[in-house]
Amino acid sequence: MRICRFNDDRLGIIREGRIHDVTPVAKELGTFSYPLPRFDPMIARLSELLPLFDRFARTSPPVDVSEVKLLSPIANPGKVIAAPVNYQKHLEEAAADTKTFPQHHVRRIHETGLFLKATSSVVGPGEGVQVRFPDRRTDHEIELAVVIGKSCNEVAASAALDVVAGYLIGLDMTVRGPEERSLRKSVDSYTVLGPWFVTADEIGDPSGLPFELLVNGEVRQSANTRDLVIDTPGLIEFASKFYTLEPGDVLLTGTPEGVAPVKPGDRIRATIDKIGTMDVLVR
Repeated sequence: MRICRFNDDRLGIIREGRIHDVTPVAKELGTFSYPLPRFDPMIARLSELLPLFDRFARTSPPVDVSEVKLLSPIANPGKVIAAPVNYQKHLEEAAADTKTFPQHHVRRIHETGLFLKATSSVVGPGEGVQVRFPDRRTDHEIELAVVIGKSCNEVAASAALDVVAGYLIGLDMTVRGPEERSLRKSVDSYTVLGPWFVTADEIGDPSGLPFELLVNGEVRQSANTRDLVIDTPGLIEFASKFYTLEPGDVLLTGTPEGVAPVKPGDRIRATIDKIGTMDVLVR
């Protein structure tokens, strides 16, 4: 199933390129008292909600996707975990460009480890990216984004896909400079998630998904998830050694070579096979 958020926090199901509004199902999530949970309530109860989504979608009149503003499909990620230099060719391009990439940041992922992005940086494709530092270089980075579906800790790679709720496209936008990654990549609007959330059963094995990113119609990045240095199960194992993973946590798996700057007015088109395409305006 493909689930989206749109306009004023409406919930929708995507079928044949059109949205069926299923917002009334959100009432099933109930209310929460203080302290609020650290997880996304919809993802935590996804298996119960899917039949209700299907039932409401059958009677909800469809609307074209082009007529709505798409928000991040995950409203309340507790953590956004990201994998740096997780494609060999990206590592090589970063090592070769000493002006753009400070070399103390250019190390193998096994040495660097993972990093966190502020959840306040999360937006949907309809909200776009707002360049915060116009005097500095802001780059695009397309990534497969994995959504955790169960609370888990110290998960073995062999069982890792069992804790995945689904997948979406991620843009890990980046300000270049000497500061730590977590700071430069946590600017407001620098984590774009969308266009919708695709449940794990529709993807199956995420290890062979072709994807590409275009800016103003020009191909900038084109790769396949089979080229990941640490694959999706390995990344879940890695992350869960350090963190308890919660429903709705998002794991960005890394970007391939071809990262390049964008400027206000540019249009980014990001596509991942079996997920879809999202168009993002840079402001």
